[in-house]
Amino acid sequence: MDSLITASARALAAGDALGALKRVALRDDPPALALRGIAMAQLGEHPRARELLWRAARGFGAHEELARARCVVAEAEVALAMRDLGGSPRSLAAASATLEAHADRANALQGRLIAARRLLLLGRLDEAAAALARLDTHGLPPSLVAVAELTTAELALRALRVGEARMALARAHAAADRAQVPALLAEVAEARAALDRPAARRLAADGEQALRLDEVSALLASDALVIDACRRGLGAGAAWRPLARRPVLFALARALAEAWPGAADREALIACVFRTRRPDETHRARLRVEIGRLRALVKTLATIEATERGFILKPIGERDVAVLAPPIDGDQASLVALLSDGAAWSTSALALALGASQRTVQRALAELEVDGRVRSIGRARAQRWLAPPLAGFTTILLLPAALPIG
Repeated sequence: MDSLITASARALAAGDALGALKRVALRDDPPALALRGIAMAQLGEHPRARELLWRAARGFGAHEELARARCVVAEAEVALAMRDLGGSPRSLAAASATLEAHADRANALQGRLIAARRLLLLGRLDEAAAALARLDTHGLPPSLVAVAELTTAELALRALRVGEARMALARAHAAADRAQVPALLAEVAEARAALDRPAARRLAADGEQALRLDEVSALLASDALVIDACRRGLGAGAAWRPLARRPVLFALARALAEAWPGAADREALIACVFRTRRPDETHRARLRVEIGRLRALVKTLATIEATERGFILKPIGERDVAVLAPPIDGDQASLVALLSDGAAWSTSALALALGASQRTVQRALAELEVDGRVRSIGRARAQRWLAPPLAGFTTILLLPAALPIG
Protein backbone atom coordinates (compact mmCIF):
# COMPACT_ATOMS: atom_id res chain seq x y z
CA MET A 1 0.00 0.00 0.00
CA ASP A 2 1.53 3.36 -1.02
CA SER A 3 1.86 6.41 1.19
CA LEU A 4 -1.11 8.31 -0.31
CA ILE A 5 -3.47 5.38 0.29
CA THR A 6 -2.17 5.07 3.86
CA ALA A 7 -2.61 8.79 4.53
CA SER A 8 -6.10 8.77 3.01
CA ALA A 9 -7.13 5.80 5.16
CA ARG A 10 -5.88 7.54 8.30
CA ALA A 11 -7.83 10.68 7.40
CA LEU A 12 -11.00 8.63 6.95
CA ALA A 13 -10.49 6.91 10.29
CA ALA A 14 -10.32 10.35 11.92
CA GLY A 15 -13.50 11.49 10.15
CA ASP A 16 -11.70 13.84 7.72
CA ALA A 17 -13.46 12.87 4.47
CA LEU A 18 -12.26 15.92 2.52
CA GLY A 19 -8.67 15.32 3.57
CA ALA A 20 -8.94 11.73 2.39
CA LEU A 21 -10.39 12.78 -0.99
CA LYS A 22 -7.60 15.28 -1.62
CA ARG A 23 -5.09 12.44 -1.65
CA VAL A 24 -6.91 9.98 -3.96
CA ALA A 25 -9.50 12.04 -5.90
CA LEU A 26 -7.80 11.54 -9.27
CA ARG A 27 -6.95 7.86 -8.91
CA ASP A 28 -8.97 4.94 -10.29
CA ASP A 29 -7.11 1.94 -8.90
CA PRO A 30 -9.26 -0.31 -6.65
CA PRO A 31 -7.83 0.82 -3.26
CA ALA A 32 -8.32 4.47 -4.21
CA LEU A 33 -11.85 3.78 -5.48
CA ALA A 34 -12.70 2.13 -2.17
CA LEU A 35 -11.37 5.05 -0.15
CA ARG A 36 -13.16 7.53 -2.40
CA GLY A 37 -16.39 5.61 -1.90
CA ILE A 38 -16.06 5.69 1.88
CA ALA A 39 -15.24 9.40 1.78
CA MET A 40 -18.26 10.15 -0.40
CA ALA A 41 -20.42 8.18 2.02
CA GLN A 42 -19.15 10.28 4.93
CA LEU A 43 -20.06 13.38 2.93
CA GLY A 44 -23.61 12.07 2.37
CA GLU A 45 -23.24 11.28 -1.35
CA HIS A 46 -24.55 7.77 -0.95
CA PRO A 47 -25.46 6.79 -4.55
CA ARG A 48 -22.01 7.87 -5.76
CA ALA A 49 -20.40 6.08 -2.82
CA ARG A 50 -22.13 2.80 -3.70
CA GLU A 51 -21.02 3.07 -7.31
CA LEU A 52 -17.39 3.64 -6.30
CA LEU A 53 -17.41 0.78 -3.81
CA TRP A 54 -18.97 -1.57 -6.36
CA ARG A 55 -16.27 -0.63 -8.88
CA ALA A 56 -13.59 -1.18 -6.25
CA ALA A 57 -14.91 -4.65 -5.37
CA ARG A 58 -14.98 -5.58 -9.05
CA GLY A 59 -11.45 -4.25 -9.52
CA PHE A 60 -9.82 -6.42 -6.86
CA GLY A 61 -8.53 -9.72 -8.21
CA ALA A 62 -9.53 -13.21 -7.11
CA HIS A 63 -6.52 -13.36 -4.78
CA GLU A 64 -7.63 -10.19 -2.97
CA GLU A 65 -10.68 -11.56 -1.17
CA LEU A 66 -9.88 -9.56 1.97
CA ALA A 67 -10.07 -6.26 0.09
CA ARG A 68 -13.27 -7.35 -1.66
CA ALA A 69 -14.84 -8.30 1.67
CA ARG A 70 -14.03 -4.86 3.06
CA CYS A 71 -15.75 -3.26 0.07
CA VAL A 72 -18.84 -5.45 0.61
CA VAL A 73 -19.04 -4.31 4.25
CA ALA A 74 -18.60 -0.66 3.27
CA GLU A 75 -21.29 -0.92 0.59
CA ALA A 76 -23.64 -2.59 3.08
CA GLU A 77 -23.19 0.33 5.45
CA VAL A 78 -24.00 2.78 2.67
CA ALA A 79 -27.09 0.73 1.80
CA LEU A 80 -28.16 0.92 5.44
CA ALA A 81 -27.71 4.71 5.43
CA MET A 82 -29.84 4.85 2.25
CA ARG A 83 -32.45 2.64 3.97
CA ASP A 84 -32.08 0.05 1.22
CA LEU A 85 -33.16 -2.93 3.30
CA GLY A 86 -34.30 -5.30 0.59
CA GLY A 87 -30.99 -6.98 -0.23
CA SER A 88 -29.98 -10.43 0.99
CA PRO A 89 -27.87 -10.42 4.17
CA ARG A 90 -25.93 -13.47 2.98
CA SER A 91 -23.21 -11.55 1.14
CA LEU A 92 -22.59 -9.40 4.23
CA ALA A 93 -22.44 -12.48 6.46
CA ALA A 94 -19.99 -14.13 4.04
CA ALA A 95 -17.83 -10.99 3.94
CA SER A 96 -17.79 -10.82 7.76
CA ALA A 97 -16.72 -14.46 7.92
CA THR A 98 -13.92 -13.79 5.40
CA LEU A 99 -12.70 -10.83 7.43
CA GLU A 100 -12.75 -12.90 10.61
CA ALA A 101 -10.77 -15.66 8.89
CA HIS A 102 -8.12 -13.11 7.88
CA ALA A 103 -7.92 -11.78 11.47
CA ASP A 104 -9.47 -8.42 10.50
CA ARG A 105 -11.61 -8.26 13.64
CA ALA A 106 -12.48 -4.58 13.33
CA ASN A 107 -14.07 -4.85 9.90
CA ALA A 108 -15.68 -8.19 10.77
CA LEU A 109 -17.33 -6.52 13.76
CA GLN A 110 -18.40 -3.64 11.54
CA GLY A 111 -20.14 -6.09 9.21
CA ARG A 112 -21.95 -7.80 12.06
CA LEU A 113 -22.97 -4.45 13.53
CA ILE A 114 -24.47 -3.44 10.18
CA ALA A 115 -26.47 -6.69 10.14
CA ALA A 116 -27.73 -6.06 13.68
CA ARG A 117 -28.70 -2.46 12.90
CA ARG A 118 -30.60 -3.65 9.81
CA LEU A 119 -32.56 -6.09 11.99
CA LEU A 120 -33.38 -3.25 14.39
CA LEU A 121 -34.76 -1.11 11.56
CA LEU A 122 -36.91 -4.04 10.44
CA GLY A 123 -38.25 -4.49 13.97
CA ARG A 124 -36.79 -8.00 14.32
CA LEU A 125 -35.64 -7.36 17.86
CA ASP A 126 -35.05 -10.93 19.00
CA GLU A 127 -32.73 -11.59 16.06
CA ALA A 128 -30.96 -8.27 16.65
CA ALA A 129 -30.43 -9.17 20.32
CA ALA A 130 -28.98 -12.55 19.35
CA ALA A 131 -26.64 -10.89 16.83
CA LEU A 132 -25.42 -8.34 19.39
CA ALA A 133 -24.88 -11.03 22.03
CA ARG A 134 -22.30 -12.68 19.76
CA LEU A 135 -20.17 -9.53 19.40
CA ASP A 136 -16.90 -9.05 21.24
CA THR A 137 -15.62 -5.45 21.15
CA HIS A 138 -12.65 -5.99 23.46
CA GLY A 139 -9.48 -4.42 22.07
CA LEU A 140 -11.19 -2.83 19.05
CA PRO A 141 -11.11 0.86 17.98
CA PRO A 142 -13.20 3.14 20.24
CA SER A 143 -15.31 4.33 17.29
CA LEU A 144 -16.54 0.77 16.70
CA VAL A 145 -17.12 0.26 20.42
CA ALA A 146 -19.24 3.42 20.46
CA VAL A 147 -21.37 2.21 17.53
CA ALA A 148 -21.83 -1.19 19.19
CA GLU A 149 -22.95 0.43 22.45
CA LEU A 150 -25.30 2.76 20.57
CA THR A 151 -26.89 -0.26 18.90
CA THR A 152 -27.19 -2.01 22.28
CA ALA A 153 -28.81 1.12 23.72
CA GLU A 154 -31.33 1.33 20.89
CA LEU A 155 -32.31 -2.30 21.38
CA ALA A 156 -32.78 -1.70 25.12
CA LEU A 157 -34.89 1.40 24.44
CA ARG A 158 -37.11 -0.47 22.00
CA ALA A 159 -37.74 -3.01 24.79
CA LEU A 160 -38.17 -0.20 27.36
CA ARG A 161 -35.24 -1.39 29.45
CA VAL A 162 -34.30 2.19 30.25
CA GLY A 163 -31.68 1.39 32.89
CA GLU A 164 -29.76 -0.84 30.46
CA ALA A 165 -30.03 1.86 27.78
CA ARG A 166 -28.56 4.51 30.09
CA MET A 167 -25.58 2.31 30.93
CA ALA A 168 -24.98 1.47 27.26
CA LEU A 169 -25.15 5.16 26.33
CA ALA A 170 -22.67 6.02 29.08
CA ARG A 171 -20.26 3.45 27.63
CA ALA A 172 -20.93 4.80 24.12
CA HIS A 173 -20.16 8.34 25.27
CA ALA A 174 -16.87 7.25 26.85
CA ALA A 175 -15.84 5.40 23.68
CA ALA A 176 -16.87 8.27 21.39
CA ASP A 177 -14.91 10.67 23.58
CA ARG A 178 -11.81 8.52 23.11
CA ALA A 179 -12.42 8.33 19.34
CA GLN A 180 -12.91 12.11 19.04
CA VAL A 181 -15.13 11.78 15.96
CA PRO A 182 -17.55 14.77 16.01
CA ALA A 183 -20.40 12.98 14.19
CA LEU A 184 -20.24 10.08 16.63
CA LEU A 185 -20.24 12.38 19.64
CA ALA A 186 -23.29 14.18 18.25
CA GLU A 187 -25.13 10.89 17.69
CA VAL A 188 -24.49 9.76 21.27
CA ALA A 189 -25.61 13.14 22.61
CA GLU A 190 -28.86 12.94 20.60
CA ALA A 191 -29.56 9.42 21.88
CA ARG A 192 -29.01 10.51 25.49
CA ALA A 193 -31.28 13.52 25.03
CA ALA A 194 -34.09 11.23 23.83
CA LEU A 195 -34.28 9.69 27.31
CA ASP A 196 -35.49 12.98 28.77
CA ARG A 197 -38.05 13.79 26.08
CA PRO A 198 -41.75 12.88 26.27
CA ALA A 199 -42.34 9.44 24.75
CA ALA A 200 -46.07 8.96 25.31
CA ARG A 201 -49.17 10.51 26.82
CA ARG A 202 -51.26 9.22 29.69
CA LEU A 203 -54.89 10.04 28.97
CA ALA A 204 -57.57 10.42 31.60
CA ALA A 205 -61.02 11.95 31.89
CA ASP A 206 -59.51 15.13 33.36
CA GLY A 207 -56.78 15.61 30.74
CA GLU A 208 -53.46 14.17 29.65
CA GLN A 209 -49.93 13.90 31.05
CA ALA A 210 -46.67 13.60 29.07
CA LEU A 211 -44.50 10.65 30.10
CA ARG A 212 -40.79 10.02 29.59
CA LEU A 213 -39.54 6.54 28.66
CA ASP A 214 -38.67 5.65 32.26
CA GLU A 215 -42.13 6.76 33.38
CA VAL A 216 -43.73 4.64 30.65
CA SER A 217 -41.66 1.66 31.80
CA ALA A 218 -42.74 2.19 35.41
CA LEU A 219 -46.41 2.45 34.40
CA LEU A 220 -46.30 -0.76 32.39
CA ALA A 221 -44.57 -2.58 35.25
CA SER A 222 -47.16 -1.38 37.78
CA ASP A 223 -50.42 -3.09 38.73
CA ALA A 224 -52.51 -0.50 36.83
CA LEU A 225 -54.78 -1.67 34.03
CA VAL A 226 -53.11 -0.05 31.01
CA ILE A 227 -54.81 0.29 27.64
CA ASP A 228 -51.75 0.65 25.45
CA ALA A 229 -52.34 2.47 22.16
CA CYS A 230 -48.65 2.05 21.24
CA ARG A 231 -48.77 -1.76 21.18
CA ARG A 232 -52.54 -1.99 20.63
CA GLY A 233 -53.43 -4.10 23.62
CA LEU A 234 -54.18 -4.00 27.32
CA GLY A 235 -52.62 -5.47 30.40
CA ALA A 236 -51.75 -5.19 34.05
CA GLY A 237 -48.28 -6.12 35.25
CA ALA A 238 -47.23 -9.36 33.54
CA ALA A 239 -50.70 -10.04 32.11
CA TRP A 240 -51.14 -8.93 28.51
CA ARG A 241 -54.00 -9.14 26.00
CA PRO A 242 -52.98 -8.24 22.42
CA LEU A 243 -55.66 -6.48 20.36
CA ALA A 244 -53.66 -5.36 17.33
CA ARG A 245 -55.70 -7.69 15.09
CA ARG A 246 -59.01 -6.83 16.79
CA PRO A 247 -59.38 -3.09 16.22
CA VAL A 248 -63.04 -2.93 17.28
CA LEU A 249 -62.31 -4.45 20.68
CA PHE A 250 -59.32 -2.17 21.16
CA ALA A 251 -61.38 0.92 20.28
CA LEU A 252 -64.04 -0.19 22.78
CA ALA A 253 -61.46 -0.78 25.53
CA ARG A 254 -59.85 2.60 24.92
CA ALA A 255 -63.18 4.46 24.94
CA LEU A 256 -64.24 2.75 28.19
CA ALA A 257 -60.87 3.48 29.79
CA GLU A 258 -60.93 7.14 28.77
CA ALA A 259 -64.36 7.50 30.42
CA TRP A 260 -63.21 5.74 33.63
CA PRO A 261 -64.16 6.06 36.48
CA GLY A 262 -67.40 7.13 34.83
CA ALA A 263 -69.50 5.29 32.26
CA ALA A 264 -69.21 5.61 28.48
CA ASP A 265 -72.42 6.52 26.66
CA ARG A 266 -73.76 3.94 24.18
CA GLU A 267 -74.18 6.47 21.39
CA ALA A 268 -70.63 7.75 21.92
CA LEU A 269 -69.27 4.19 21.83
CA ILE A 270 -71.10 3.45 18.58
CA ALA A 271 -69.84 6.66 17.00
CA CYS A 272 -66.26 5.93 18.10
CA VAL A 273 -66.14 2.25 17.19
CA PHE A 274 -68.42 1.97 14.15
CA ARG A 275 -67.79 5.45 12.72
CA THR A 276 -71.42 6.40 12.32
CA ARG A 277 -73.43 9.36 13.57
CA ARG A 278 -76.82 7.79 12.94
CA PRO A 279 -76.93 4.54 14.91
CA ASP A 280 -79.81 2.12 14.53
CA GLU A 281 -80.78 -1.12 16.26
CA THR A 282 -78.24 -3.13 14.24
CA HIS A 283 -75.43 -0.97 15.62
CA ARG A 284 -76.74 -1.34 19.17
CA ALA A 285 -76.98 -5.09 18.76
CA ARG A 286 -73.46 -5.30 17.40
CA LEU A 287 -72.22 -3.16 20.28
CA ARG A 288 -73.69 -5.67 22.75
CA VAL A 289 -71.94 -8.51 20.92
CA GLU A 290 -68.57 -6.74 20.92
CA ILE A 291 -68.94 -5.78 24.59
CA GLY A 292 -69.54 -9.47 25.34
CA ARG A 293 -66.36 -10.42 23.51
CA LEU A 294 -64.38 -7.78 25.37
CA ARG A 295 -65.82 -8.97 28.72
CA ALA A 296 -64.60 -12.50 28.02
CA LEU A 297 -61.16 -11.23 27.03
CA VAL A 298 -60.56 -9.09 30.14
CA LYS A 299 -62.48 -11.14 32.74
CA THR A 300 -59.36 -11.75 34.85
CA LEU A 301 -58.44 -8.05 34.82
CA ALA A 302 -61.74 -6.13 34.87
CA THR A 303 -65.49 -6.34 34.52
CA ILE A 304 -67.70 -4.34 32.16
CA GLU A 305 -71.12 -3.50 33.56
CA ALA A 306 -74.14 -2.08 31.76
CA THR A 307 -75.62 1.19 33.01
CA GLU A 308 -78.80 3.00 32.08
CA ARG A 309 -77.05 4.96 29.31
CA GLY A 310 -73.97 2.89 28.49
CA PHE A 311 -71.21 0.74 29.96
CA ILE A 312 -68.65 1.18 32.71
CA LEU A 313 -65.23 -0.44 33.12
CA LYS A 314 -64.46 -1.69 36.63
CA PRO A 315 -60.95 -3.07 37.20
CA ILE A 316 -60.61 -5.98 39.59
CA GLY A 317 -59.05 -4.95 42.89
CA GLU A 318 -57.89 -1.46 43.73
CA ARG A 319 -55.90 -0.86 40.55
CA ASP A 320 -56.09 2.31 38.50
CA VAL A 321 -56.93 2.53 34.80
CA ALA A 322 -54.60 4.33 32.39
CA VAL A 323 -54.65 4.95 28.66
CA LEU A 324 -51.15 5.10 27.17
CA ALA A 325 -51.24 7.01 23.88
CA PRO A 326 -48.34 7.68 21.51
CA PRO A 327 -47.00 11.24 21.23
CA ILE A 328 -48.71 11.60 17.85
CA ASP A 329 -52.00 10.00 16.84
CA GLY A 330 -53.15 8.66 13.51
CA ASP A 331 -52.99 5.49 11.45
CA GLN A 332 -49.72 6.64 9.87
CA ALA A 333 -47.92 7.36 13.17
CA SER A 334 -45.40 4.53 12.74
CA LEU A 335 -44.70 5.63 9.19
CA VAL A 336 -44.03 9.21 10.31
CA ALA A 337 -41.81 7.89 13.12
CA LEU A 338 -39.63 5.94 10.68
CA LEU A 339 -39.31 8.89 8.30
CA SER A 340 -38.45 11.33 11.08
CA ASP A 341 -34.99 9.78 11.55
CA GLY A 342 -33.70 12.11 8.83
CA ALA A 343 -32.87 9.36 6.33
CA ALA A 344 -34.42 9.04 2.88
CA TRP A 345 -36.55 5.86 2.70
CA SER A 346 -37.84 3.97 -0.32
CA THR A 347 -41.40 2.63 -0.26
CA SER A 348 -40.06 -0.94 -0.39
CA ALA A 349 -37.91 -0.36 2.71
CA LEU A 350 -40.83 1.22 4.57
CA ALA A 351 -43.04 -1.73 3.63
CA LEU A 352 -40.42 -4.17 4.95
CA ALA A 353 -40.04 -2.28 8.21
CA LEU A 354 -43.79 -1.94 8.80
CA GLY A 355 -44.73 -5.42 7.62
CA ALA A 356 -47.21 -3.92 5.15
CA SER A 357 -47.66 -4.04 1.39
CA GLN A 358 -45.98 -1.44 -0.78
CA ARG A 359 -49.38 -0.34 -2.07
CA THR A 360 -50.58 0.34 1.49
CA VAL A 361 -47.45 2.37 2.20
CA GLN A 362 -47.82 4.30 -1.07
CA ARG A 363 -51.41 5.26 -0.21
CA ALA A 364 -50.37 6.40 3.27
CA LEU A 365 -47.47 8.43 1.85
CA ALA A 366 -49.79 10.10 -0.65
CA GLU A 367 -52.12 11.18 2.19
CA LEU A 368 -49.22 12.47 4.27
CA GLU A 369 -47.81 14.35 1.29
CA VAL A 370 -51.13 16.12 0.76
CA ASP A 371 -51.01 17.19 4.40
CA GLY A 372 -47.45 18.45 3.96
CA ARG A 373 -46.00 16.02 6.51
CA VAL A 374 -43.66 14.20 4.09
CA ARG A 375 -41.97 14.97 0.79
CA SER A 376 -40.41 12.89 -1.96
CA ILE A 377 -37.16 13.26 -3.87
CA GLY A 378 -36.25 11.53 -7.12
CA ARG A 379 -38.53 9.63 -9.47
CA ALA A 380 -39.55 6.07 -10.27
CA ARG A 381 -37.21 3.49 -8.64
CA ALA A 382 -34.94 6.26 -7.34
CA GLN A 383 -37.77 7.93 -5.43
CA ARG A 384 -37.17 8.38 -1.70
CA TRP A 385 -39.29 9.85 1.08
CA LEU A 386 -38.34 12.28 3.84
CA ALA A 387 -40.04 13.93 6.78
CA PRO A 388 -38.87 16.76 9.03
CA PRO A 389 -37.52 15.60 12.43
CA LEU A 390 -40.16 15.47 15.15
CA ALA A 391 -38.72 17.82 17.77
CA GLY A 392 -39.76 17.80 21.38
CA PHE A 393 -40.45 14.08 21.88
CA THR A 394 -39.06 10.67 21.03
CA THR A 395 -40.77 8.21 18.68
CA ILE A 396 -39.33 5.01 20.20
CA LEU A 397 -42.80 3.69 21.06
CA LEU A 398 -44.01 4.16 17.49
CA LEU A 399 -41.30 2.10 15.80
CA PRO A 400 -42.08 -1.38 14.43
CA ALA A 401 -42.06 -4.20 17.00
CA ALA A 402 -41.40 -1.80 19.86
CA LEU A 403 -41.92 -3.07 23.41
CA PRO A 404 -41.71 -6.82 22.84
CA ILE A 405 -43.14 -9.07 25.53
CA GLY A 406 -40.71 -11.43 27.18
